[in-house]
Amino acid sequence: MKTINNFKSRVNALLLMIFTMGTSALAFAQETTTGSGTVTTEQKTTTTTEWYTDPMYIIGGAILLIIIIALIARNGRSRA
Repeated sequence: MKTINNFKSRVNALLLMIFTMGTSALAFAQETTTGSGTVTTEQKTTTTTEWYTDPMYIIGGAILLIIIIALIARNGRSRA
């Protein structure tokens, strides 16, 4: 049993080393160079967000829903 655990830990260490080396190789591979120099381009983009992606609307809607449910529950208890 000790041999199996030792083997598993060594295999895990080997896989971790391979993964680390692979990711570092990919990170270095992302750098691009041009023969005559660096070319930079500038773009201006306008981003718009929809109202339903704003967290304040979601929080406000949740509070409003809780208030409505509380009022309905309160109104139901007073009749009984």
